[in-house]
Amino acid sequence: MISLFNILVFIFFIILFLIGMTVLRTGLFNASASSSKQWLIKLTNTPFRGMLVGTVVTGILQSSSAVMVMTIGLIGAKMLTFKQSIGIILGTNIGTTFTTEFITFNINSAIVPIAIAGAILALVKKTILKSIGFVLLGLALIFSAMNGFELIATPIAALPWINEYTSMLNQNHFASIVAGMIITMIIQSSTATTGIAMGFLSSAVIGIDAGIAIMLGANIGTCITALLASIGGGSESKLCAYAHIWLNLLGVILFYPFIPYLSKLAQILATQPDVQLAHISLIFNCISSIIALPFANKIADIMLKFYQK
Repeated sequence: MISLFNILVFIFFIILFLIGMTVLRTGLFNASASSSKQWLIKLTNTPFRGMLVGTVVTGILQSSSAVMVMTIGLIGAKMLTFKQSIGIILGTNIGTTFTTEFITFNINSAIVPIAIAGAILALVKKTILKSIGFVLLGLALIFSAMNGFELIATPIAALPWINEYTSMLNQNHFASIVAGMIITMIIQSSTATTGIAMGFLSSAVIGIDAGIAIMLGANIGTCITALLASIGGGSESKLCAYAHIWLNLLGVILFYPFIPYLSKLAQILATQPDVQLAHISLIFNCISSIIALPFANKIADIMLKFYQK
């Protein structure tokens, strides 16, 4: 009975995190949606500019999936080309790491005041104040969920089958990547998956090696949203979704052999396990995007040739 309760509490915190992300994204989107679309349309004529805009817009909207869906929609409306989307994809991978860095901050004592202020502002009619209210409320929910992940990780890990599974993840990097990928596909949020891993890391349920591998898997799993968004779209919309998959998959394959070295680097960069994972997520996404950037147009040409035979 206790084990069932712990699992239900864990699921509750996942839902709370996702609700928090949705509320936060709603506030940010309401405040900046039109300008974000204009940036994507007007400032992505080169892969480098596309990467910068993709990074900024994803940082503003706090969701790589939302930016990818927006990009696919703009391609479907003939307002963007597939080639322009390559830079945006690379930028979204960088921009999405801002959230994981931010949630490592310790604002526990301010969660309740932030939630109250957010709830009050959310009831105001003025759009900008309402948007700020949603942002504050979303942040309060996200930080509450992160605290919940940390608290529930140890009781959850005490369950025999969970303990056996986490032990396997600590010993098998590939299994951890698959776990991160599947969890992200189910809950549709790489940030939430990384947040869960950070909570389990803070409670010493999993090691930093497993946490990094889960984060890598989440980068592949997040591609499912763009793939679903491309269904029913034109050929270039589908190409954008395929490019997202291939770029993220190749980045994970490239970094897979270096997980032990990334673990050592993480321990040099920070002492807290959740901060270590956030930093490695940022480094992985920045380096993999920068490596791919000079080949952006070539990648687009290869995909056009391969998929449009």
